[in-house]
Amino acid sequence: GKGGIGNSTTVADTLAGMAGKAKRIMIVGCDPKADSTRLMLHSKAQTSVLQLAAELGAVEDVELEQVLQVGYRGVKCVESGGPEPGVGCAGRGIITAINFLEEEGAYEDLDFVSYDVLGDVVCGGFAMPIREGKAQEIYIVVSGEMMAMYAANNIARGVLKYAQSGGVRLGGLICNSRNTDKEVDLIEELARRLNTQMIHYVPLA
Repeated sequence: GKGGIGNSTTVADTLAGMAGKAKRIMIVGCDPKADSTRLMLHSKAQTSVLQLAAELGAVEDVELEQVLQVGYRGVKCVESGGPEPGVGCAGRGIITAINFLEEEGAYEDLDFVSYDVLGDVVCGGFAMPIREGKAQEIYIVVSGEMMAMYAANNIARGVLKYAQSGGVRLGGLICNSRNTDKEVDLIEELARRLNTQMIHYVPLA
């Protein structure tokens, strides 16, 4: 979802519930802010793959144990991170991090892997979990605000592009309410036009 819409919080809450049913889960934060796993770890942002690779000189020098932490109810937590501002490409960083996790065997013995992806920019790197067959279902966190719906529409277009060549599908929209006028009506109409559904409404607390 759009930055600040609450996708990281929504992911953390969902995975905490799934982990309570004895599921083996890993969350991979795909956001340069590297804050996707903060709630699961009850701490500040963890060291990311790209951050440590920059400190050590190359991603080949990074050990899995240095960037993978175990959080609430045994959920494995990894952050891809991002490059130094003005240098490099954040999307490329996601590709590097996911390739590293594959090479290190991080995906073994898991029931579910969740990618928390920033949705403001749907470039090739940010879309990697979609286009490389890493993800099977995409859920978009949205609200009735214009920019949140704009981002959701862009993400859905990216999903459609890669759904034709892979097994990924749009699972639905999750409305994280901002109490905008006619919010439910707007999201249900957006879902209809995207040929999907609003699967959950989270009221503004």
